[in-house]
Amino acid sequence: MHLMSIFADLQQSDLFAWVILPLLIFCARILDQSIGTLRLIFLSKGFRYLAPLLGFFEVIIWLVAVGQIMKHLDNFMCYIAYGSGFAMGNYIGIVLDHKLSIGNVLVRSILRNENLELIEYLNKRNFGLTVVDAAGARGKVKVLFSVIKRKDLPTFLNILCEFEPEAFYTIEDVKSTNEGVFRSNTRRSIFNSVSFRLMKSK
Repeated sequence: MHLMSIFADLQQSDLFAWVILPLLIFCARILDQSIGTLRLIFLSKGFRYLAPLLGFFEVIIWLVAVGQIMKHLDNFMCYIAYGSGFAMGNYIGIVLDHKLSIGNVLVRSILRNENLELIEYLNKRNFGLTVVDAAGARGKVKVLFSVIKRKDLPTFLNILCEFEPEAFYTIEDVKSTNEGVFRSNTRRSIFNSVSFRLMKSK
């Protein structure tokens, strides 16, 4: 009972109204908006079962935050905390998506020259490729299509730019795939680094 009376007194204090409560709303909005951002990202990538589960927790946290604001409509700090948490939650959600690197992407590369060394090296690194002859504004080109895991995208682009610094490429999210060639979850070894440099120096 003593602790409950202390908590009741705290709720009536200016410290709770102007500092603790806005801070709690701020944190709640960060959490629910981060979850909401991830939910939309997962939904766009075809995670049909994970997205609704995240949506459940998102709306529960949102209701708690809004409920507190409705009880303190005369406290402008709650509004500031709500808006700030929304903005920060969006940012954190995007950062989490980047760190998780979930899903696949389609990389479309246009090469001005027929770079067989690049194609051969990408094949050796187990990147699935489809090579198409095409014509561009400046003549004949090679178009490389490759569906890869998002976590392998930096490695793929690094190889592409090393062999073809002026290559034009676009990247698109892929919602779902069927079959195909994908790299195994192996780390880049010293042997791979040396072989990459040797092929580049040819």
